[in-house]
Amino acid sequence: MRRRKPWRRRRSEPVSLSGWPSPGGLFAPLSPLVEGIPFAPDAASLELLCARLDLRTASGRRLSFIAPQGDGVDYEMRIWARGEVETRPANWHDFFNALVWLSFPLSKSALNARHVESMAVPRAQHSRGRDRDALTHFDECGVIVVSSDRSLLALLRSFQWKTLFWERRRDLARALRCFVFGHATYEQLLQPFRGLTAKAVLHEVSADWLHAPLREQLADVDRRLAGEVAAGLHVDPSAFHPLPLLGLPGVTAANESASYYDDAWQFRPGRTRRRV
Repeated sequence: MRRRKPWRRRRSEPVSLSGWPSPGGLFAPLSPLVEGIPFAPDAASLELLCARLDLRTASGRRLSFIAPQGDGVDYEMRIWARGEVETRPANWHDFFNALVWLSFPLSKSALNARHVESMAVPRAQHSRGRDRDALTHFDECGVIVVSSDRSLLALLRSFQWKTLFWERRRDLARALRCFVFGHATYEQLLQPFRGLTAKAVLHEVSADWLHAPLREQLADVDRRLAGEVAAGLHVDPSAFHPLPLLGLPGVTAANESASYYDDAWQFRPGRTRRRV
């Protein structure tokens, strides 16, 4: 049975966009895939993309996207044993999950492998374990933040939102990039709302890295994240860095005013602790 995600906000409102967003924004990781396909959760598009890329899971199975089967096979075990990702038709949430599989195949495969490994550990009834909760949380809401300026990462770690997003705005555009990983976050970005927050892992990179082609950046981010997941990192739900996405320049026109960042409900101070 497919696992349920209690923290995912279900959105029934109509999508407010009329086409795929600019490739320079938060949808950038998907832009190499979605160019030329309909702006719709379209199963035929997934079949074409999947056939073209011919990807394998960590267990060596050929990746495919299938309609929900209702046969009682666990969602993660099906991926591991058969390479089949159950994907509801005409469903944005599942469509974005499939696109993330195609954009970050190593990382998604590593997450699947960790889920299967964790499932073998005896647990109390109805308990998935803290590690699986963390992995699922990042799978749904994760973002990889890379920067060549460690002071920007330090501001993010310490919740200095106005300094980061407003006072260091030019530096942010020059030296920091965000790669959205969470498929629930992509769905929410179709109609972004006040308080939309992702869970971030942070990486310092060279200045040259930021000028590499997008496909090379995506491949490197995928390798880094997959390696971390395989090494047992990212298994504590409280260890991720909250990132209020509407604070990023360009996400909303409202943040072009300094006073936007005085909203303490959206840009909250937080307890500083060691995160990854």
